Amino acid sequence: MGIVNATPDSFSDGGRFLDPENAVAHAMQLVDEGAHILDVGGESTRPGAESVPESEECGRVLPVIENLSAKLTGTQISIDTRKPGVARAAVEAGADIWNDVTALTYSPDSIETAAALECDIVLMHARGDPKTMQDNPYYDDVVEEVYAYLAGRMEACTKAGVDERRLIIDPGIGFGKTLAHNLALLANLDRLCALGRPVLLGASRKRFIGVIDNANGANAGAGERLGGSIAAAICGLQKGVLIFRVHDVAATRQALAVSAAIAGKP
Repeated sequence: MGIVNATPDSFSDGGRFLDPENAVAHAMQLVDEGAHILDVGGESTRPGAESVPESEECGRVLPVIENLSAKLTGTQISIDTRKPGVARAAVEAGADIWNDVTALTYSPDSIETAAALECDIVLMHARGDPKTMQDNPYYDDVVEEVYAYLAGRMEACTKAGVDERRLIIDPGIGFGKTLAHNLALLANLDRLCALGRPVLLGASRKRFIGVIDNANGANAGAGERLGGSIAAAICGLQKGVLIFRVHDVAATRQALAVSAAIAGKP
């Protein structure tokens, strides 16, 4: 899953792809590098980010999705949004997947909209909203609490008429978690695979990589975290993760292919 941030303030590439033409060109490059899914977002959910009005978010993502939908065959398009209205408009424009960092809890209409759209849904765990989620997050057992939360969201979705076969789950690395929480989740991704649905891992370029690197004497900014991002992806592959949400598609694809070959997997 290649990341296409049509935003002015995403933590890694904010502003570079706000212009629809730039976003489309970047997305096509990611496809050339081997992306199977393009995840288009118009509202940053980095720590501290402010909410964006629905009309503005639609204005950022719909031209990109419409253009990509007309150009591409065999590549899925995902809309990265919390808002059911944006998701509905994006699916009408050609999106195949709704990637929701709130696991369909942002709006009372979210689950009903998901059931009506009949698209694939990513349910991600997060604690708090982007503005407050890193304010001293605490868990007694982060792995089991994330597992229970996602199991509960899956049950709520199926009760509302969402086909369970359309659900994908995401532990939400960096969303209301400390370094220790992120590492515990990465070490136990196989526990989440036990829920029986594909697991998506979004660890690419995230802050915890820089924290680890800085502790070893370096100072890795967001654009200098490729090695750590690949390490997290390989860990995920070994634990059973099926979808990798990344900025650096070519390098990650190559690393995963070699890791799989060493393990004797296709």
